[in-house]
Amino acid sequence: MSAARETRETRATRDIRDRADLDVLLRRFYGEAFADPLVGPFFTEVAGTDLEAHLPGITDFWERALFRTASYGRDAFAPHAALHAVRPLTAAHFGRWVQLWRASVDGLHAGPRAERAKAQGERIALAMLRRLAGPDASTEGGNGGFVPLAALRLRTVA
Repeated sequence: MSAARETRETRATRDIRDRADLDVLLRRFYGEAFADPLVGPFFTEVAGTDLEAHLPGITDFWERALFRTASYGRDAFAPHAALHAVRPLTAAHFGRWVQLWRASVDGLHAGPRAERAKAQGERIALAMLRRLAGPDASTEGGNGGFVPLAALRLRTVA
């Protein structure tokens, strides 16, 4: 068995343990998000996100959320509000983000922290959607709704 495959298989059978695991997870997630036709343009065209510059801060965010060990003092909503002002973010965008996030976590990890990461990601997406689109924002299917998991095909990446 190759070292890369062994690492993937081992990681997928254990929980998120530390910042190094978050780094791998976030790189996988953002690789998929940047390439996604629905949400990718928000990262690549609207925000012009530099992953290497973005990664330390977002890793701090998730490290604080899952381990309570990092400091994250930024306003996570402000950048999303700025994006929304340029190109509106809809339930479909947040739904795809959730689907990509869940698939990325599931592809690498299993356990209580992995489950908490997925639940936290969904809570964050719903909260942001409601702050941007109003408390009655629809999360139902159709043109504006969350993307069903069956519609997602995540490429295999390390």
